[in-house]
Amino acid sequence: MFVFKPDIRMSDEEFRQIRDYIYNYCGLYFDIDAKYMLEKRLNRRVSQLQLNSFKDYFYRLRYSRDCEEELSLVIDLLTTNETYFFREDFQLKAFTDEILPEIIKNKRGTGDRSLRIWSAGCSSGEEPYTIAMLMLQNPELRRWDVEIIGTDISKQVLIKAREGIYGKNSFRSTEDYYVQRYFTEEEGRLRISDQVKRLVTISHLNLLDVSRVSLLGRMDAIFCRNVIIYFNLEAKKKVISRLYQQLSKGGFLLLGHSESLMNISTDFALRHFTHDMVYQRPDPARGVIL
Repeated sequence: MFVFKPDIRMSDEEFRQIRDYIYNYCGLYFDIDAKYMLEKRLNRRVSQLQLNSFKDYFYRLRYSRDCEEELSLVIDLLTTNETYFFREDFQLKAFTDEILPEIIKNKRGTGDRSLRIWSAGCSSGEEPYTIAMLMLQNPELRRWDVEIIGTDISKQVLIKAREGIYGKNSFRSTEDYYVQRYFTEEEGRLRISDQVKRLVTISHLNLLDVSRVSLLGRMDAIFCRNVIIYFNLEAKKKVISRLYQQLSKGGFLLLGHSESLMNISTDFALRHFTHDMVYQRPDPARGVIL
């Protein structure tokens, strides 16, 4: 039990120190207009730690033994992890009805029966588990090696993702069919089935950690939805360049509906499908060029 102190004020210099440290760690960027938000959201944490100033908190972030754990907690406090199953269903329909058949067709031509999909910024797991359910619905993939990797920088949300138990708010766009087929009720909440979980690997990952990102290997598709909105232009360019490198030639990058690569990258081709527009890494051998 702790006693709250009166709100501690954050000076401009303290704001810049904390802001820049967070940015250098993971690419999240806050301009001066976000100073009040940082001050309000971090005040509770400063009080919990019984510190007297944000300067003290900055030194804890930088030099304490558990600094990475503390940074993860800060990211939880400063970002929104709001998500739910089958989010942006129009894009998912483009993926299942048009993109996936194209991937399957091209792979069959080479004898490849593997499918690798990365949910970059998977939050509490609804996105990779949604993708897994959709893959299980596709009879053409029954004898394929399907691997879905969900990563996030927030360790707190990854605990929930690994647990796989969700409240009703996560199902606002989920058809009853999927609930009945892939979930079981547990004390008023719903647990994802092992059949779905077996397709998904959940891992902690900082998208600016180039060496660790490269260990993931090549992907056929990357979902990176509502992630780069937190980055400034320089960080966006770094992340998108890394995602490009991780995609196989002809692989697809799916961003959030309000995101685009304008002024960020010219490496991708923009494909127009019936339900959405999606970015693709060019593959001249298959006729996909810029």
